[in-house]
Amino acid sequence: MTQPTFEPTNPTAKPSGQQGHSASAVDKSDFEKNQLSPKNKHDDQQLNRLPMMPDKAALLALFTLPSLEKRSSEMALIEQPSTNNPSAQTSANPQLPANPPLSANKSLDTDTSETNVATQRVALYRAQHQRTRLLYLASANTRPTYLVQTLKTQFVEYQHYLLAQQLDKRGLLDTEPLERLWQQLHVVDDIIADIVSHMPAQQPAGWQLTTQDGHNPLRFPTIGKLKHPKPIQDQASLNSYVLGHFGVSSFTYDRGYYIGHVVGYLFSCYFCAHLSISYGVTALGEQVVGDYDYASLETPHMVRLLQGLDGYCKKRIYQLAVICARLSVYASDKRIEKMLIAEVNDFDKKLQQQHLDVLLLQGMMPDSSDSTPLF
Repeated sequence: MTQPTFEPTNPTAKPSGQQGHSASAVDKSDFEKNQLSPKNKHDDQQLNRLPMMPDKAALLALFTLPSLEKRSSEMALIEQPSTNNPSAQTSANPQLPANPPLSANKSLDTDTSETNVATQRVALYRAQHQRTRLLYLASANTRPTYLVQTLKTQFVEYQHYLLAQQLDKRGLLDTEPLERLWQQLHVVDDIIADIVSHMPAQQPAGWQLTTQDGHNPLRFPTIGKLKHPKPIQDQASLNSYVLGHFGVSSFTYDRGYYIGHVVGYLFSCYFCAHLSISYGVTALGEQVVGDYDYASLETPHMVRLLQGLDGYCKKRIYQLAVICARLSVYASDKRIEKMLIAEVNDFDKKLQQQHLDVLLLQGMMPDSSDSTPLF
Protein backbone atom coordinates (compact mmCIF):
# COMPACT_ATOMS: atom_id res chain seq x y z
CA MET A 1 0.00 0.00 0.00
CA THR A 2 1.43 3.34 -0.97
CA GLN A 3 2.22 5.45 2.04
CA PRO A 4 0.88 9.03 2.13
CA THR A 5 3.27 11.89 2.72
CA PHE A 6 2.05 15.00 4.43
CA GLU A 7 3.35 17.84 6.55
CA PRO A 8 2.09 18.81 10.00
CA THR A 9 -0.23 21.73 9.52
CA ASN A 10 0.92 25.19 10.49
CA PRO A 11 -1.64 26.69 12.90
CA THR A 12 -1.97 30.03 11.13
CA ALA A 13 -5.74 29.97 10.71
CA LYS A 14 -7.44 33.31 10.50
CA PRO A 15 -10.29 34.26 12.83
CA SER A 16 -13.59 32.93 11.53
CA GLY A 17 -14.90 36.42 10.86
CA GLN A 18 -12.00 37.37 8.60
CA GLN A 19 -12.73 37.25 4.89
CA GLY A 20 -10.63 35.22 2.47
CA HIS A 21 -9.18 36.41 -0.81
CA SER A 22 -10.34 35.89 -4.33
CA ALA A 23 -8.91 32.86 -6.12
CA SER A 24 -7.42 35.39 -8.48
CA ALA A 25 -5.46 36.95 -5.64
CA VAL A 26 -3.83 33.99 -3.89
CA ASP A 27 -0.58 35.23 -2.40
CA LYS A 28 2.64 34.16 -4.10
CA SER A 29 3.86 33.51 -0.56
CA ASP A 30 1.35 30.66 -0.25
CA PHE A 31 2.64 29.16 -3.47
CA GLU A 32 6.26 29.54 -2.36
CA LYS A 33 5.50 28.10 1.07
CA ASN A 34 3.99 24.99 -0.53
CA GLN A 35 6.83 24.70 -3.03
CA LEU A 36 9.43 24.82 -0.25
CA SER A 37 7.93 21.88 1.64
CA PRO A 38 10.30 18.86 1.73
CA LYS A 39 8.27 16.93 -0.86
CA ASN A 40 7.92 19.87 -3.28
CA LYS A 41 11.42 21.35 -3.78
CA HIS A 42 12.50 21.93 -7.37
CA ASP A 43 15.91 22.48 -8.84
CA ASP A 44 16.68 25.15 -11.42
CA GLN A 45 16.41 22.65 -14.25
CA GLN A 46 12.85 21.74 -13.29
CA LEU A 47 11.87 25.38 -12.97
CA ASN A 48 13.22 26.05 -16.45
CA ARG A 49 10.84 23.44 -17.82
CA LEU A 50 7.78 25.52 -16.98
CA PRO A 51 5.62 26.14 -20.06
CA MET A 52 5.18 29.54 -21.60
CA MET A 53 2.50 31.20 -19.49
CA PRO A 54 -0.74 32.10 -21.29
CA ASP A 55 -2.17 35.59 -21.14
CA LYS A 56 -5.44 36.35 -19.33
CA ALA A 57 -7.63 35.61 -22.36
CA ALA A 58 -5.94 32.26 -23.05
CA LEU A 59 -6.10 31.33 -19.36
CA LEU A 60 -9.80 32.12 -19.21
CA ALA A 61 -10.37 30.09 -22.38
CA LEU A 62 -9.08 26.98 -20.59
CA PHE A 63 -11.98 27.19 -18.14
CA THR A 64 -14.74 27.99 -20.63
CA LEU A 65 -16.67 25.61 -22.88
CA PRO A 66 -16.07 26.54 -26.53
CA SER A 67 -16.28 24.07 -29.38
CA LEU A 68 -13.90 21.13 -29.18
CA GLU A 69 -11.97 22.36 -32.24
CA LYS A 70 -11.42 25.80 -30.76
CA ARG A 71 -10.51 24.35 -27.37
CA SER A 72 -7.91 22.02 -28.90
CA SER A 73 -6.21 24.86 -30.77
CA GLU A 74 -6.13 27.06 -27.67
CA MET A 75 -4.62 24.35 -25.50
CA ALA A 76 -2.00 23.61 -28.13
CA LEU A 77 -0.62 27.12 -27.59
CA ILE A 78 0.42 26.29 -24.05
CA GLU A 79 1.28 22.62 -24.51
CA GLN A 80 4.69 21.86 -23.07
CA PRO A 81 7.19 19.15 -24.08
CA SER A 82 7.16 16.12 -21.86
CA THR A 83 9.97 15.92 -19.34
CA ASN A 84 12.25 13.04 -18.49
CA ASN A 85 11.03 13.19 -14.93
CA PRO A 86 7.27 12.55 -14.88
CA SER A 87 7.18 12.62 -11.09
CA ALA A 88 8.38 16.22 -10.89
CA GLN A 89 5.65 18.33 -9.31
CA THR A 90 5.47 21.95 -10.38
CA SER A 91 1.88 22.69 -9.48
CA ALA A 92 0.96 25.71 -7.40
CA ASN A 93 -1.14 23.20 -5.49
CA PRO A 94 1.23 20.58 -4.06
CA GLN A 95 -1.52 17.98 -3.87
CA LEU A 96 -1.82 17.79 -7.67
CA PRO A 97 0.45 15.29 -9.45
CA ALA A 98 2.70 16.37 -12.29
CA ASN A 99 1.55 15.59 -15.80
CA PRO A 100 2.74 15.15 -19.39
CA PRO A 101 1.51 17.46 -22.16
CA LEU A 102 -2.01 18.83 -21.91
CA SER A 103 -4.58 16.89 -23.91
CA ALA A 104 -7.95 17.94 -25.27
CA ASN A 105 -10.99 17.11 -23.19
CA LYS A 106 -12.47 13.84 -24.47
CA SER A 107 -15.01 13.34 -21.67
CA LEU A 108 -17.88 12.84 -24.14
CA ASP A 109 -16.12 10.43 -26.51
CA THR A 110 -18.48 7.74 -27.76
CA ASP A 111 -15.90 4.95 -27.67
CA THR A 112 -16.63 3.15 -24.39
CA SER A 113 -14.12 0.30 -24.59
CA GLU A 114 -12.30 -0.26 -21.33
CA THR A 115 -8.90 0.63 -22.77
CA ASN A 116 -10.16 3.78 -24.43
CA VAL A 117 -12.02 4.88 -21.29
CA ALA A 118 -8.83 4.50 -19.26
CA THR A 119 -6.92 6.55 -21.83
CA GLN A 120 -9.60 9.25 -21.85
CA ARG A 121 -9.63 9.38 -18.05
CA VAL A 122 -5.89 9.95 -17.77
CA ALA A 123 -5.99 12.56 -20.55
CA LEU A 124 -8.79 14.36 -18.72
CA TYR A 125 -6.88 14.28 -15.42
CA ARG A 126 -3.76 15.70 -17.05
CA ALA A 127 -5.79 18.46 -18.69
CA GLN A 128 -7.48 19.30 -15.38
CA HIS A 129 -4.19 19.35 -13.56
CA GLN A 130 -2.44 21.47 -16.16
CA ARG A 131 -5.27 23.99 -16.23
CA THR A 132 -5.18 24.50 -12.46
CA ARG A 133 -1.39 24.52 -12.47
CA LEU A 134 -1.32 27.37 -14.98
CA LEU A 135 -3.93 29.30 -13.00
CA TYR A 136 -1.85 29.23 -9.82
CA LEU A 137 1.45 29.90 -11.56
CA ALA A 138 0.04 32.93 -13.37
CA SER A 139 0.80 36.41 -12.08
CA ALA A 140 -1.86 38.35 -10.19
CA ASN A 141 -2.39 40.56 -13.22
CA THR A 142 -2.96 37.55 -15.47
CA ARG A 143 -5.38 35.60 -13.30
CA PRO A 144 -9.05 36.33 -14.06
CA THR A 145 -10.70 38.14 -11.15
CA TYR A 146 -13.45 36.10 -9.51
CA LEU A 147 -13.28 33.41 -12.14
CA VAL A 148 -16.26 31.46 -10.82
CA GLN A 149 -18.61 34.40 -11.43
CA THR A 150 -17.39 34.65 -15.02
CA LEU A 151 -18.07 30.95 -15.63
CA LYS A 152 -21.47 30.87 -13.90
CA THR A 153 -23.59 30.68 -17.04
CA GLN A 154 -21.88 27.48 -18.24
CA PHE A 155 -22.57 25.59 -15.01
CA VAL A 156 -25.36 23.03 -15.23
CA GLU A 157 -26.43 24.07 -11.71
CA TYR A 158 -27.15 27.63 -12.88
CA GLN A 159 -29.00 26.43 -15.97
CA HIS A 160 -31.15 24.18 -13.77
CA TYR A 161 -31.83 27.08 -11.40
CA LEU A 162 -33.09 29.18 -14.32
CA LEU A 163 -35.28 26.29 -15.46
CA ALA A 164 -36.84 25.95 -12.00
CA GLN A 165 -37.40 29.70 -11.89
CA GLN A 166 -39.22 29.62 -15.23
CA LEU A 167 -41.41 26.69 -14.15
CA ASP A 168 -42.43 28.32 -10.88
CA LYS A 169 -45.74 29.80 -12.12
CA ARG A 170 -47.36 29.45 -8.68
CA GLY A 171 -44.62 31.18 -6.70
CA LEU A 172 -43.81 28.09 -4.66
CA LEU A 173 -40.07 28.75 -4.53
CA ASP A 174 -38.37 31.11 -2.14
CA THR A 175 -36.19 32.44 -4.93
CA GLU A 176 -34.68 35.42 -3.12
CA PRO A 177 -32.04 33.47 -1.11
CA LEU A 178 -31.03 31.46 -4.20
CA GLU A 179 -30.85 34.53 -6.40
CA ARG A 180 -28.74 36.31 -3.81
CA LEU A 181 -26.41 33.32 -3.57
CA TRP A 182 -25.93 33.21 -7.35
CA GLN A 183 -25.26 36.95 -7.37
CA GLN A 184 -22.65 36.52 -4.63
CA LEU A 185 -21.05 33.44 -6.17
CA HIS A 186 -17.65 35.14 -5.90
CA VAL A 187 -17.59 34.00 -2.25
CA VAL A 188 -16.78 30.53 -3.64
CA ASP A 189 -13.46 31.85 -4.93
CA ASP A 190 -12.84 33.62 -1.60
CA ILE A 191 -13.37 30.41 0.38
CA ILE A 192 -11.27 28.34 -2.04
CA ALA A 193 -8.38 30.78 -1.70
CA ASP A 194 -8.67 30.64 2.08
CA ILE A 195 -8.66 26.83 2.08
CA VAL A 196 -5.66 26.66 -0.26
CA SER A 197 -3.69 28.97 2.04
CA HIS A 198 -4.39 26.76 5.07
CA MET A 199 -4.23 23.19 3.78
CA PRO A 200 -1.00 21.29 4.44
CA ALA A 201 1.14 19.75 1.70
CA GLN A 202 0.08 16.21 0.87
CA GLN A 203 0.80 13.53 -1.69
CA PRO A 204 -2.27 13.09 -3.94
CA ALA A 205 -4.53 10.23 -2.85
CA GLY A 206 -7.37 8.51 -4.69
CA TRP A 207 -10.97 7.84 -3.66
CA GLN A 208 -13.93 6.16 -5.30
CA LEU A 209 -17.40 7.62 -4.65
CA THR A 210 -20.69 5.78 -5.11
CA THR A 211 -24.18 7.15 -4.45
CA GLN A 212 -27.73 5.82 -4.45
CA ASP A 213 -28.69 4.06 -7.67
CA GLY A 214 -25.46 5.03 -9.41
CA HIS A 215 -26.30 8.71 -9.97
CA ASN A 216 -23.75 11.53 -10.28
CA PRO A 217 -25.02 14.19 -7.83
CA LEU A 218 -21.65 15.93 -7.66
CA ARG A 219 -21.75 16.34 -11.44
CA PHE A 220 -18.23 15.06 -12.03
CA PRO A 221 -17.19 15.22 -15.70
CA THR A 222 -18.21 11.94 -17.32
CA ILE A 223 -16.12 9.39 -19.19
CA GLY A 224 -17.39 6.41 -21.19
CA LYS A 225 -20.67 4.55 -20.66
CA LEU A 226 -23.08 5.81 -18.00
CA LYS A 227 -25.78 3.95 -16.07
CA HIS A 228 -27.91 7.10 -16.30
CA PRO A 229 -27.21 8.81 -19.67
CA LYS A 230 -26.57 12.32 -18.39
CA PRO A 231 -23.10 13.26 -19.67
CA ILE A 232 -21.32 16.24 -18.13
CA GLN A 233 -18.42 18.04 -19.77
CA ASP A 234 -15.35 19.05 -17.85
CA GLN A 235 -15.89 22.47 -16.21
CA ALA A 236 -19.62 22.30 -16.95
CA SER A 237 -20.53 22.14 -13.27
CA LEU A 238 -19.81 24.23 -10.21
CA ASN A 239 -18.57 21.19 -8.29
CA SER A 240 -16.04 20.23 -10.96
CA TYR A 241 -14.74 23.82 -10.87
CA VAL A 242 -14.41 23.70 -7.08
CA LEU A 243 -12.77 20.27 -6.92
CA GLY A 244 -10.41 21.27 -9.73
CA HIS A 245 -8.59 23.49 -7.22
CA PHE A 246 -7.84 20.48 -5.02
CA GLY A 247 -7.41 17.58 -7.43
CA VAL A 248 -8.83 15.83 -10.49
CA SER A 249 -12.13 14.01 -10.92
CA SER A 250 -14.30 11.99 -13.31
CA PHE A 251 -17.36 9.73 -13.39
CA THR A 252 -17.81 6.45 -15.27
CA TYR A 253 -20.95 4.30 -15.39
CA ASP A 254 -22.09 4.41 -11.72
CA ARG A 255 -19.15 5.77 -9.72
CA GLY A 256 -17.00 8.83 -9.34
CA TYR A 257 -13.22 9.04 -9.07
CA TYR A 258 -11.32 11.76 -7.25
CA ILE A 259 -7.54 12.06 -6.93
CA GLY A 260 -6.02 14.90 -4.98
CA HIS A 261 -5.92 16.54 -1.58
CA VAL A 262 -8.00 15.23 1.31
CA VAL A 263 -9.98 18.50 1.35
CA GLY A 264 -11.69 17.32 -1.85
CA TYR A 265 -12.68 14.10 -0.09
CA LEU A 266 -14.16 16.13 2.78
CA PHE A 267 -16.00 18.42 0.37
CA SER A 268 -17.65 15.44 -1.35
CA CYS A 269 -18.72 13.91 1.98
CA TYR A 270 -20.12 17.18 3.33
CA PHE A 271 -21.96 17.83 0.05
CA CYS A 272 -23.74 14.47 -0.02
CA ALA A 273 -24.49 14.51 3.70
CA HIS A 274 -26.06 17.99 3.52
CA LEU A 275 -28.43 16.80 0.80
CA SER A 276 -29.18 13.52 2.65
CA ILE A 277 -27.79 11.52 -0.27
CA SER A 278 -26.78 7.96 0.59
CA TYR A 279 -23.16 7.60 -0.43
CA GLY A 280 -20.04 5.55 0.09
CA VAL A 281 -16.39 6.54 -0.25
CA THR A 282 -13.59 4.00 -0.47
CA ALA A 283 -9.90 4.25 -1.21
CA LEU A 284 -9.13 4.00 -4.92
CA GLY A 285 -7.15 0.81 -5.36
CA GLU A 286 -3.64 0.86 -6.72
CA GLN A 287 -3.44 0.70 -10.51
CA VAL A 288 -7.18 1.36 -10.93
CA VAL A 289 -6.10 4.52 -12.74
CA GLY A 290 -2.94 3.62 -14.61
CA ASP A 291 -0.26 6.10 -15.65
CA TYR A 292 -1.24 8.53 -12.91
CA ASP A 293 0.46 8.77 -9.52
CA TYR A 294 -1.67 8.62 -6.38
CA ALA A 295 -1.71 6.93 -3.00
CA SER A 296 -4.29 4.31 -2.02
CA LEU A 297 -4.93 4.97 1.66
CA GLU A 298 -6.01 2.62 4.39
CA THR A 299 -8.23 3.95 7.18
CA PRO A 300 -5.39 4.75 9.66
CA HIS A 301 -3.68 6.89 7.03
CA MET A 302 -6.95 8.68 6.35
CA VAL A 303 -7.28 9.49 10.03
CA ARG A 304 -3.76 10.93 10.08
CA LEU A 305 -4.47 13.08 7.02
CA LEU A 306 -7.65 14.47 8.56
CA GLN A 307 -5.80 15.15 11.80
CA GLY A 308 -3.42 17.28 9.76
CA LEU A 309 -6.22 19.70 8.94
CA ASP A 310 -7.01 22.35 11.53
CA GLY A 311 -10.56 23.01 12.60
CA TYR A 312 -10.74 26.32 10.73
CA CYS A 313 -9.90 24.67 7.42
CA LYS A 314 -12.55 21.96 7.93
CA LYS A 315 -15.18 24.59 8.70
CA ARG A 316 -14.36 26.49 5.53
CA ILE A 317 -14.61 23.27 3.50
CA TYR A 318 -18.02 22.63 5.06
CA GLN A 319 -19.20 26.15 4.21
CA LEU A 320 -18.08 25.64 0.62
CA ALA A 321 -19.91 22.30 0.40
CA VAL A 322 -23.14 23.78 1.80
CA ILE A 323 -23.11 26.60 -0.77
CA CYS A 324 -22.62 24.11 -3.60
CA ALA A 325 -25.29 21.80 -2.18
CA ARG A 326 -27.86 24.61 -2.03
CA LEU A 327 -27.14 25.49 -5.66
CA SER A 328 -26.91 21.88 -6.85
CA VAL A 329 -28.94 20.21 -9.58
CA TYR A 330 -30.12 17.72 -6.96
CA ALA A 331 -31.63 20.53 -4.86
CA SER A 332 -33.20 22.13 -7.95
CA ASP A 333 -34.71 18.77 -8.93
CA LYS A 334 -36.34 18.52 -5.50
CA ARG A 335 -37.86 21.98 -5.99
CA ILE A 336 -39.17 21.01 -9.43
CA GLU A 337 -40.69 17.84 -7.94
CA LYS A 338 -42.66 20.05 -5.53
CA MET A 339 -43.99 21.98 -8.53
CA LEU A 340 -45.07 18.71 -10.14
CA ILE A 341 -46.98 17.70 -7.02
CA ALA A 342 -48.58 21.15 -6.87
CA GLU A 343 -49.74 20.87 -10.48
CA VAL A 344 -51.24 17.43 -9.87
CA ASN A 345 -53.07 18.71 -6.78
CA ASP A 346 -54.08 22.17 -8.00
CA PHE A 347 -57.74 21.79 -6.96
CA ASP A 348 -59.71 20.84 -3.86
CA LYS A 349 -60.15 17.07 -4.22
CA LYS A 350 -62.56 16.76 -1.31
CA LEU A 351 -64.83 19.40 -2.82
CA GLN A 352 -64.75 17.64 -6.18
CA GLN A 353 -65.79 14.38 -4.51
CA GLN A 354 -68.76 16.18 -2.98
CA HIS A 355 -69.76 17.59 -6.38
CA LEU A 356 -69.45 14.13 -7.91
CA ASP A 357 -71.69 12.63 -5.23
CA VAL A 358 -74.37 15.26 -5.93
CA LEU A 359 -74.27 14.53 -9.64
CA LEU A 360 -74.58 10.79 -9.02
CA LEU A 361 -77.56 11.29 -6.71
CA GLN A 362 -79.31 13.36 -9.36
CA GLY A 363 -78.52 10.80 -12.01
CA MET A 364 -76.56 13.39 -13.93
CA MET A 365 -73.12 12.99 -15.38
CA PRO A 366 -70.98 15.30 -17.53
CA ASP A 367 -72.04 15.42 -21.19
CA SER A 368 -70.55 12.33 -22.83
CA SER A 369 -70.38 14.17 -26.14
CA ASP A 370 -67.73 16.49 -24.78
CA SER A 371 -64.61 15.47 -26.73
CA THR A 372 -62.20 17.63 -24.73
CA PRO A 373 -59.23 15.39 -23.95
CA LEU A 374 -58.38 14.88 -20.32
CA PHE A 375 -54.64 15.14 -21.03
